[in-house]
Amino acid sequence: METLSENRCFGGTQGVYSHKSEVTGCTMTFGLFLPEEAQDGPVPALWYLSGLTCTHENAMVKAGAQSWAAEQGIALIFPDTSPRGEGVANDDAYDLGQGAGFYVDATETPWAPHFNMWSYVADELPRLITANFPVDEDRQSITGHSMGGHGALTLAMNLPGRFKSVSAFAPICNPTAGDWGRKQLQAYLGDAPEAWAKHDATLLMRDKGLDIPLLVDTGSSDQFIDLLMPEALAEAVTAARVPAQLRLQKGYDHSYFFVSTFMEDHIAFHAEALYS
Repeated sequence: METLSENRCFGGTQGVYSHKSEVTGCTMTFGLFLPEEAQDGPVPALWYLSGLTCTHENAMVKAGAQSWAAEQGIALIFPDTSPRGEGVANDDAYDLGQGAGFYVDATETPWAPHFNMWSYVADELPRLITANFPVDEDRQSITGHSMGGHGALTLAMNLPGRFKSVSAFAPICNPTAGDWGRKQLQAYLGDAPEAWAKHDATLLMRDKGLDIPLLVDTGSSDQFIDLLMPEALAEAVTAARVPAQLRLQKGYDHSYFFVSTFMEDHIAFHAEALYS
């Protein structure tokens, strides 16, 4: 593992690190914020999964999360959204290929050799972080934005017991039924509906439900709201009778202005679960 940068931040340290990944077959970069309390021992952590076209850097510099995490004594983990580099498959479209890993393990050509973001976020990166940094592997929660919100919800529902809480900003809620999802799932996973279902928060909610606290914010003026389909998730939550906070925020769009506005709420929500 290589340290790319470390900066003093709200009493703690915002670091950026790279490493050779076995599951993606390339060099991966991630950001990690450690609060001041990490000097005295392991601290709880909140994973933040970013959306289409993003890298580890977007939320790290634009979400305004570190100040609230420092206040609560929580680490923040910012993974990249896909494998990258020479020899890694790509596509001319912004919503496929590099920057658009969709948090799945691809089985189709040409994506399968590198696009294994599910295994990277669920297994490899957590092991690397807990082995090298004072992060408590038993106290972790997860959040994300857009494609990353989709990833956060599906990881939380597929890995019961892993996370103490889950939240999302404008998540892609029903990808098997929308244009933000069917294209990518078919490209990465082929024509296999049973494989797609594992990566659809609405279908998972109907099938599995959820036994940890859930918070979802979507802007009522989100320019992509028809692709996100928050109403599908709301119907599934109601049918499954899962306690949740599903909020439609008046006038907000899909941008990081929206994310940063409600970041304090989300970190406080996770802190309650992480310290309970």
